[in-house]
Amino acid sequence: MRNILFLAWPLLVLAGVTQAADNPLTLEEAVKIALEQNPSNRVAREGVNGATEAVGVARAPYYPDLGLAASYDRWQRHAFLPNGIVPPGSPTIIGPTNDWFTGVTTHYTLFDFGRRRAKLRAAQARQGVAQEDVDRVRQDIALSVHQAYFGLVASLETEGVARRALARAEDHLRVAKERKAAGAVPQADVVRAQVEVAEAQLALERAEGLVRVAKGNLNTAMGLPVERPVEVDRSPREIVPPATINLDEALKRAVSARPELRGAQQRIEAARQGVSLARSAYGPKVKGEASWGWRDTSYFPHDKDWLVGVSIDLPIFTGFARKHQMSGARSALSREEADAERLTQAVRQEVWSAHSKLRETYEATRSTEVQLRDAQESLRLTSERYQAGAGTITDLLDSEAALARAEAVRVAALWDYQVSKSLFQRSTGEQLAEAKR
Repeated sequence: MRNILFLAWPLLVLAGVTQAADNPLTLEEAVKIALEQNPSNRVAREGVNGATEAVGVARAPYYPDLGLAASYDRWQRHAFLPNGIVPPGSPTIIGPTNDWFTGVTTHYTLFDFGRRRAKLRAAQARQGVAQEDVDRVRQDIALSVHQAYFGLVASLETEGVARRALARAEDHLRVAKERKAAGAVPQADVVRAQVEVAEAQLALERAEGLVRVAKGNLNTAMGLPVERPVEVDRSPREIVPPATINLDEALKRAVSARPELRGAQQRIEAARQGVSLARSAYGPKVKGEASWGWRDTSYFPHDKDWLVGVSIDLPIFTGFARKHQMSGARSALSREEADAERLTQAVRQEVWSAHSKLRETYEATRSTEVQLRDAQESLRLTSERYQAGAGTITDLLDSEAALARAEAVRVAALWDYQVSKSLFQRSTGEQLAEAKR
């Protein structure tokens, strides 16, 4: 039953998306779906599971080994005994004989100069790296959804701009035909207006194609089939002046909160334990062992056989292997520390660039608002002049083209700002919508 539910879970999620298709999909809902469906998140989670099991493996040497043993040997040996112990002519060959044994054996490491501890702590550090990687992947998935979501909204808004431009072009054609019928303008004005309508229709077709591509991009980012229908919430979003952001605090927050940097610190810890592991090879290892069973020459042994003891292993010379292991472990530690410094610089530079881009897109939203108002007023005045016979078709079409450009630039600026805002939040380590575990 559990297997059936596990296999059916993706279908149930998709069914829920289909049932909710009548309502516009919010950004938070899109991120939530992506974190459930995107395979990258599942890959990262399995990495944590594997690292957790590795910690269990590293903890195992703290427990004694216990096992059942059974063996059979047939042997014959020459007994080297001193002269005078046995009478002359006595046999010096023992065997051939059968040796049957069955019993329980156990081994336990009493002391290993820190080897077990180093292995365990290194495994725990790698588990931390895997967990930080999950956070990084989740944030990357959320960011990709943000970008795809805002890309779709921008495409839909651009499609709306194209539709309005086509409606205005058709209205201009109507006015040109009326004035041509009244003998106020030449046929050239009608032809120019027809060309404008054709170009507006082509622009609308291109915009519709971009919408289809953007919907596929959003579905892919959410881990859903690319062809699924999707409608998104296009409500206006808040625009916050970048001047309200404390850049110094953002840089400090990024260094402390970015999962990449936390993972780098975990890798440094794992490398430190690698040095401790290499150092443990210089110390002795003390092991306790015991066995209890039966040994005999028959298939079913009857004689009791037991052993209890302690062994000490201290390597004296290993062909300089320990020296090379220590040097390699120290180099690995130095490499991880240098990589953490490089990554810190890269993160700070990323925050700086993201903040600069946010300021740029914010200023663009302000300037395009003015441009849009001016273009709308210019088209209104030019249209009135043309209808009154005081303007030319060229002036009218130029004003229409300027308004279409202003509307398109305004849409791009608004949604570029939202993408820049998401990029800045991601760069500082701030959790994007619904990306928290």
